[in-house]
Amino acid sequence: MSEAAAANGSPSPAPTPEVPATELAQLALEDEPKVSFADQFKAFSKFGDSKSDGKLITLSQSDKWMKQAKVIDKKITTTDTGIHFKKFKAMKISLSDYNKFLDDLAKTKKVELSEIKQKLAVCGAPGVVSVSAGKAAAAVDRLTDTSKYTGSHKERFDASGKGKGIAGRRNVVDGSGYVSGYQHKDTYDNAH
Repeated sequence: MSEAAAANGSPSPAPTPEVPATELAQLALEDEPKVSFADQFKAFSKFGDSKSDGKLITLSQSDKWMKQAKVIDKKITTTDTGIHFKKFKAMKISLSDYNKFLDDLAKTKKVELSEIKQKLAVCGAPGVVSVSAGKAAAAVDRLTDTSKYTGSHKERFDASGKGKGIAGRRNVVDGSGYVSGYQHKDTYDNAH
């Protein structure tokens, strides 16, 4: 018993058992709201179509969804999805038809339907997949390295690589009377 508890005459609380970190992480995941397959269907059926009510999905929206969920790969291609989608003879299909479409696609390509639906349910909100900054940064660095510029382009930058502005883009007339490239300007003795 602690001194404060002994002074009040109340028993000390029982120690709480420590929960392992892995169980805490699992509990944290369970507390978050899970997005269902139907919710994702509604979100992706509205993606890119401001007039859509979320009840029908097009082939292109379906392909975007599958690409984001990484369902489309070497085993399942956009050609496969197009063939199976066109069996419904409609430009847009409902959720029940979409489930039939996925079932048919999974059977034909010998992939588990539950695996496809799981990937589609957890892929996140519809949006643009980010591009890797590594490749883009390397290309930009290479293209903006002024030390590699040749010809008239290298004249647009000073030795530190900073642009000269208008002086680097236009031939400014000197007006001194010397020819361009003359290195001994103003060295001629006035006595002559």
